[in-house]
Amino acid sequence: MTWVILTGRQNDLDQVATPHKIITNRDYLAHPALFRGQRPKVINLSNNYGYQSRGYYASLLAGSRGHKVIPTVETMIDLSERKLYEHALPELELALNKCRKDLGGTFPSKVAVFFGIGPSKVWDRFTKLLFDWFRAPALEVHIKDSAEWASIRKIGFLPLARMTDEEEASFLQCLETYTNREWRDTKGRTPARYTFATLVDPHEELPPSEISSLRYWARIAEKMGVEVEPITRKDLAKLANYDALFIRETTSISNHTYRFARRAQQEGMPVIDDPLSMIRCTNKVYLNELMTYNKVPVPPTVMIAGTSDFELAAQTLGFPLVLKIPDSSFSRGVKKCENLAELTKLATEWLEDSDLLIAQKFIPTEYDWRVGVLGGQPLFAVHYLMAKKHWQIVNHKANGKPDQGGIKTFTLKATPPHVVETAVKAASCIGDGLYGVDLKETKDGVFVIEVNDNPNLDHGWEDSGEKDELWVRLTQWFLERLERPGR
Repeated sequence: MTWVILTGRQNDLDQVATPHKIITNRDYLAHPALFRGQRPKVINLSNNYGYQSRGYYASLLAGSRGHKVIPTVETMIDLSERKLYEHALPELELALNKCRKDLGGTFPSKVAVFFGIGPSKVWDRFTKLLFDWFRAPALEVHIKDSAEWASIRKIGFLPLARMTDEEEASFLQCLETYTNREWRDTKGRTPARYTFATLVDPHEELPPSEISSLRYWARIAEKMGVEVEPITRKDLAKLANYDALFIRETTSISNHTYRFARRAQQEGMPVIDDPLSMIRCTNKVYLNELMTYNKVPVPPTVMIAGTSDFELAAQTLGFPLVLKIPDSSFSRGVKKCENLAELTKLATEWLEDSDLLIAQKFIPTEYDWRVGVLGGQPLFAVHYLMAKKHWQIVNHKANGKPDQGGIKTFTLKATPPHVVETAVKAASCIGDGLYGVDLKETKDGVFVIEVNDNPNLDHGWEDSGEKDELWVRLTQWFLERLERPGR
């Protein structure tokens, strides 16, 4: 078994402190071929896990390389704000207060927890539960104690750079203990009734499904013994009253849609989109590495991490090229650069907000294939036509009103088999949920441009080829997971 430890700087951890391989996150990001053919377990000890930092990308891309990693980007996001982890606090505080007697009746203002191990065995009940919720190498829990009840003020990462000598010694001891035991996953919880919640925003300008389409689905689902009920962002507290969740708002890991997905997963509910699919599909850097690793054809690509990469992108891809912010949707954050000056100006501006950008070869076509994939099987196929006098399917005009191209529908039987096969292969790299795979068909072959976790599904559009069978299969996807033996 190979363990790999990532640090922010070379001197963060002494090479002789552990027998495991230690490299910086910068080296890990820069050399995708490292550990090729192996299945290492990665412990990410970066000093910064902030969104789109090198620490964040190290864990994100570990997944695309087939490496197990802690903390995952899900954990990083969960611990970035109190509101994202407050659902865990009641259970954690109950376990914490059960330790009071063994601790002599009082709690310290903060406690360090390394790999689920506390300062002493009396903390075990609490620290093991904490590690089940948030798998991270080093956490610091701030506690507010009163005579009757101890509450948790904050849960945060404890980077190596902030550890005292005593804490670092304890950390290394816990690291040795942890790397000598097996990896295990947390368990979900089991729901009880067959009512599906559909998360919608009635005021969204470009929703993935119109309300009228969801009403159409509800009529079909009703014949299958399923009630479909719309909910909004205000209904998180009552989500556990439902059996499944279908998110029909534009997803983002930085807003409430991700919190709904995480809560559904924690309740053991089948959910589209699941949190991991949201994380994977949201980021174009991850998608590019994942597709390349799995030999799915993508346009020639250059990762841009700094000014030194501008010339490399120009020489490798030529002009025009397409520059992309890793986290974007509906063609936002995707711009065409006609020359080096445009590339330099735009990339310099975007690098202020993201440590990495993606540059890809420009492949002009009159349409994009969109193949829907559900549970590893093709669901629908359409052409999304380019917006009028524009090179993308959505033109976000200066007046703020989006101009969308048209759509041409196909049956799956009439869709070229190599297009369907490539789409299914791309989606299978992400997961087992619902995905919309965008492809360019050229004389040189088919190229995957993007895999969307939140594809459009509208009656009279995406369902035109397969008709009601699309909605039947969507309903059945949830039912199969609810009725699996052992749930």
